[in-house]
Formats: sequence, structure tokens, C-alpha cells
Amino acid sequence: MKAYEEIIEFIAGGPSVRNVADFRASPKAKARVGFLIRKEKEKGLLPDEKAELDDCEALEHVMNLATARARQLLAHER
Repeated sequence: MKAYEEIIEFIAGGPSVRNVADFRASPKAKARVGFLIRKEKEKGLLPDEKAELDDCEALEHVMNLATARARQLLAHER
């Protein structure tokens, strides 16, 4: 499974605001992204690996925004 597929599955599952606020990538997904970043710096990536890393970075940005917004919504509920 590509690292970004974890986020796709999470979103497709219809998470609650609390689930979005608490979202953390799995250790396996973090390890995969770390591997891709190290490989990119050391010897370069194959085109499919570069696409995977680009997708991960884009989805990470979206999830960071969604997590921040979910935390705002939860703070206003109090």
C-alpha cells in the first residue's frame, strides 16, 4: 500500500470531526515517506516513486489544514 492510500481510506471512511482532529499517519506510512525522502536526496527516485512522494506531500498539506480546522471546530463546541 502506498503511504497516501492510508489517508484516502481514512477520508473515504467518513471520519468524525474528532477523528480528523486526532489523525496521525501510521508508523508504516511515516517510514515509507521517510524512505522516499532519503532516497530522493541520496540517489534520486524512479518516476513512480516521485509521483508517490508528491502525492504524499500534497495530501499531508490537505490533512494538516483539515486537522487544524477540525481542532477549531472542536474548540468552538466548548
